[in-house]
Amino acid sequence: MSDGTEVTAAAIARLAGVGRAAVSNWRRRHADFPRPVGGTETSPTFSLAEVESWLREQGKLAEAPLRERVRRRLEGASEGYGPALVRAGEHLAGLNELSAADPLAAARRELDRLAEEAGPAAAFEQLLADYFDANPRQYTLTPAPTAALMARLAGPGESVLDPACGSAELLLAAFAPTGTPAGAGASADSTPPSALHGQEADPLLARLAALRLTLRAGVGRTGPAAVDVRAEDALRTEPAADAPLVTTVLCHPPFNERNWGHDELAYDPRWAYGLPARTESELAWVQHAVARLRPGGTAVLLLPPAVAARRTGRRVRAALLRKGALRAVLALPPGAAAPHSLPLHLWVLRKPDGASGAASRLLLMDAAGGRAEGEEPPSWQQTAETVLAAWRVHDAGEAVPEQPGRCATLPVIDLLDDEVDLSPARHLLPGGAGADAAALADVRAELERTLRRTLELTAADAAAPQAEQSSGAGGTALPEATVGELARSGALEVHTATSEPVTTAPGDVVIPVQGRGAAYVVAEGEGGARLGKPLCLLRPDPAALDAWFVAGFLRSTANTRQASSYASSASRIDVRRLRLPRLPLERQRAYGERFRRLTEFETALRRVGELGEEFVQGMFDGLADGTVPPL
Repeated sequence: MSDGTEVTAAAIARLAGVGRAAVSNWRRRHADFPRPVGGTETSPTFSLAEVESWLREQGKLAEAPLRERVRRRLEGASEGYGPALVRAGEHLAGLNELSAADPLAAARRELDRLAEEAGPAAAFEQLLADYFDANPRQYTLTPAPTAALMARLAGPGESVLDPACGSAELLLAAFAPTGTPAGAGASADSTPPSALHGQEADPLLARLAALRLTLRAGVGRTGPAAVDVRAEDALRTEPAADAPLVTTVLCHPPFNERNWGHDELAYDPRWAYGLPARTESELAWVQHAVARLRPGGTAVLLLPPAVAARRTGRRVRAALLRKGALRAVLALPPGAAAPHSLPLHLWVLRKPDGASGAASRLLLMDAAGGRAEGEEPPSWQQTAETVLAAWRVHDAGEAVPEQPGRCATLPVIDLLDDEVDLSPARHLLPGGAGADAAALADVRAELERTLRRTLELTAADAAAPQAEQSSGAGGTALPEATVGELARSGALEVHTATSEPVTTAPGDVVIPVQGRGAAYVVAEGEGGARLGKPLCLLRPDPAALDAWFVAGFLRSTANTRQASSYASSASRIDVRRLRLPRLPLERQRAYGERFRRLTEFETALRRVGELGEEFVQGMFDGLADGTVPPL
């Protein structure tokens, strides 16, 4: 008998350990596959009990781990995945016992077993991670290593506030309870805060954050911390008259908000450094953070790099510098948090206490800069330790050694120009490859090696038989099949970032569906990246299709043109309409090898251009500064 739990096609794929395409095939091919019981025409849901029964009869169902069984119960709950997760967390925290009549009663025994195996806090962490994995575009999380760095920069504090707390990653990093992995939070010898305060505009997320803190912060080294998470918009909600000031604020605010309350908050007393422009929501969060600090308290905010340079924010930045509130701007390597392509900045602020004069110098650091050409980038742990070391020296009032391209402390007065651009890279001395003769010799040697490689590849292609260069023997048209037809036959799978979370694996073929860009094959050792929205992933069956053969024919101009639509100014490719020749696997591999060599040649040519520009610029710089002689 069904307990009412419903699952999506993506959940069925997880149950059976297959891709979404396989589930679609089962629905088409098997008349006895369970009928939808809910959802929509494009996203139907099915009875979990019926699906499990069908999979078991077909021999496609293995016994799922306990965690996966609980996940199915919560995901299929009639009240919704998020609310069900909240009630499961309340049960784990002992705040709400699930009765026999409760719709989640079927999950109670499994929840209790999960708590026995892992502990209530760890069990909730696992279920919360599953929830976020199922909703990757709905929430922006602060990665644990970045949260740990922010907490360590702020240092130990008696009370901590995150006014945009999300699911409480920063507050957990500040607390660092027993059992947190090394490096995931504050240092082991620091005293955890006695009070954790959070604000979150999303009521569901606020409840999840409160549960997470309640379960984790109750096992601290010196006893539980007081947890206070409120479901409110921190910028629009006026602090209560008795709202306590805190010693530390950690914040990863939403970026580029336009509707943050600019008009209604024009005369708010928090704007001690100037009214932020409508387009400068981040500077509103900065001033809110400082306003909630006790004198001498520290705030660390994760911000997009544009905040340091936009002209609309120059007056607020200037006031923060003049009054000594802004102490450091630290540029992190790309990947510290979403959006992962941007080198986000950490701003470290200190609320003036009136007892000492305003800080006269600002620490500027580019954690990704200052490397020589070819030098391996440091690990995140090395980057974090370098940033912390520089901040601690600067915070102690000592001089930080200047490192070209990496780090410097500048007089505030030198930054107060018309732009007040605080981007670290703008003010640091050039570093990295350098223009000395030895560095230029290395660049020249690599340029020569790459040029020789391009000539070798050109010679190999010229020596190939002329017949192999044609699209078929004697120019005869080859029989073709569309990608959609091949997917239906099981020869390949089609995945998009909009349909389900998917990560790349070696042998996958990735193709952009918008704008410019060519299909490419994921190489060995390069898998594991999450597929982005403008991309589509094809996963060929190696027994049926050669990956390089697929990627090469997908680059054909005629192929992409016939599969493109022009509903707007930008074209979009319907990947399922792309065509591939029907050829035996051995013949595919012959084509694939040629396509692979062409791609290698293309990569080498691109590298030649990069090295040529670097060599020429290095010569100009070296001749101009005297490090390279004119003769």
